[in-house]
Amino acid sequence: MRRIAWIVAALVAALPAFAQQYPTRPIRFIVPFAVGGPTDIMARLVGQKLTEMHAQQVIVDNRVGAGGNIGIGMAAKGTPDGYTVLVVSSAYVVNPGLYSKSSYDPEKSFIPVTKMVASPNAFYAHPTVAAKSMPELVKLIQASPGKWSMATPGIGTTPDLSAVLFKLMTKLDYATVPFNGAGPTVTAVLGNQLSIACSAITPAVPHFQAGRLRPLAVTSAKRSPTVPDVPTMAEAGFPGQESDTMQSMLLPAGTPQAIVTKLNADVVKILTQPDMREKLTALGFDIVASSPEELARQIRIEIAKWTKVIQQAGIKVD
Repeated sequence: MRRIAWIVAALVAALPAFAQQYPTRPIRFIVPFAVGGPTDIMARLVGQKLTEMHAQQVIVDNRVGAGGNIGIGMAAKGTPDGYTVLVVSSAYVVNPGLYSKSSYDPEKSFIPVTKMVASPNAFYAHPTVAAKSMPELVKLIQASPGKWSMATPGIGTTPDLSAVLFKLMTKLDYATVPFNGAGPTVTAVLGNQLSIACSAITPAVPHFQAGRLRPLAVTSAKRSPTVPDVPTMAEAGFPGQESDTMQSMLLPAGTPQAIVTKLNADVVKILTQPDMREKLTALGFDIVASSPEELARQIRIEIAKWTKVIQQAGIKVD
């Protein structure tokens, strides 16, 4: 922690004067998903801290649609001055394999700032569902093929791909029903519109703890400390289902490097504050706080990975 603080202080001290003064007016965080989902939650938590740090308002602007492409495309057209910021999930690296046409180039339209956090995805159910484990859910669906539907936070999101891969792996007959984000997905299952789902765990954690939703398994390689009693998919008997949802921050291409460095330093400092660490961990986030270079490298790797999965699954959006 001390080393991170020293690095952040050194980076900020080396910045040009105009970057050290940034921001001098309100900043807009464009979130391409609905209110209440993990990306929205992350944007609001970090945005509030930035507001307190600089006495400049951070405005969260939710622009929903096309699996995140509408908001991402809008951010790509933003003025590259540090006052338009994209806060986005893994859709950023999945969509290039899903859509034949895109309003942005994931490696050219933006400059990475930081991968803030990652969170595992989870399969879960309404308490009225008889299944209390993934094997039991498999038996229920096998007993009534074609009659089950699984809610997901959008076509091609990593939870949606997890649901599709699980379907292919088990040869189960169920439909996936995409919503516009994890928040609406959780709401749909709480209301028993659909009784099973797969989404990032963040907006579902309070409902797991209150018994309003029943977690069945997480897709991470190891158990989440937020829900330590919930097995991984591998532990449940379904290996090869590992995935998570990353929450990252990017700026429009052309933004001065000094601004990128300053925003990275500010956000890393925020993420390592004890109260933020405690809050994010409780919500099911794993804090990453990467450098811009580390995020750029992961973007390239993840695009290749998920494009391959999408092609193997035969998923087509347009």
